[in-house]
Amino acid sequence: MNNQENLRQAYGKELLKWAKKDERIIALDADLCGSTQTVFIEKEIPQRFFEMGIAEQNMTSVAAGLALVGKIPFVNSFAVFSVGQAYNQIRQGIALPRLNVKIVGSSCGLSDFGDGATHQSIEDISIMRAIPNMTIIVPVDAIETRKVVGEVIKYKGPVYIRINRNDLPNVTKESDQFIIGKMQKITEGKDVVIFACGLMVSQSLKAREILLPQGISLRIINVSTIKPLNKEEVIKFSRDIKKVITAEENNVIGGLGGAICEALEDQEMKITRIGINDEFGQSASCYEDLIKYYHLTPEDIITKVKNLINQ
Repeated sequence: MNNQENLRQAYGKELLKWAKKDERIIALDADLCGSTQTVFIEKEIPQRFFEMGIAEQNMTSVAAGLALVGKIPFVNSFAVFSVGQAYNQIRQGIALPRLNVKIVGSSCGLSDFGDGATHQSIEDISIMRAIPNMTIIVPVDAIETRKVVGEVIKYKGPVYIRINRNDLPNVTKESDQFIIGKMQKITEGKDVVIFACGLMVSQSLKAREILLPQGISLRIINVSTIKPLNKEEVIKFSRDIKKVITAEENNVIGGLGGAICEALEDQEMKITRIGINDEFGQSASCYEDLIKYYHLTPEDIITKVKNLINQ
């Protein structure tokens, strides 16, 4: 894996780049622009930045109005607030009429390690996946984050983008193509296929490096588009192996794991899910402590792989 980059900064700078080229792009923020990194637009194009205060419901409704007059609004807050606080406005005002609003959930999963359960979104994928017309994207690294911004601007319709707070390893290449609804095979393997998103892709790669000398190889698939999920690709990547692990920094209920299980329901597969086991987060001194506590480490993946192989 290559150098680490911060996904928030990659998002903020890329959104500014596109905003300079397209006057339809508007950034709205809920008193967190320094964290969400819409501060770049605030400083350079202040006339297209709207500080909405700690009022996510209102911010989301304003975004719907902007979309109705042809703008491309990007709604920004921590993931737990952009989804949880404004659920009804997202459902009724954006998803139902299929408006062209982009909702960006920053500091997703456990990545806001210091602020505890109230600020950690461990169920946002599950919630948004249940809303009709909603597209859900979880960029795996900064490289892909930049590509996602450009693609969702071209895409007409509601999108939820889930952004990690911290630096993550770059596992994709600048030459790789990002297409909404497509998966990317990161590595070939013959023993177990892992469908992962976000942080858990790089965690799976670390597990693969440890297992290779032991004669176990993992096929790792980056599922950056959680919805719509390409069922045919899921079957294609797993048909010859028939041993599947899903890995996500989200509740095991209703997230990526659920989506993969649904896609493979008619197939004869052994499937194991790795995620947050239906419990809230908590405060910690660092992100790594939470990843270890909630069993999202490469070592946890290795245990699941070996158990699956030995079944």
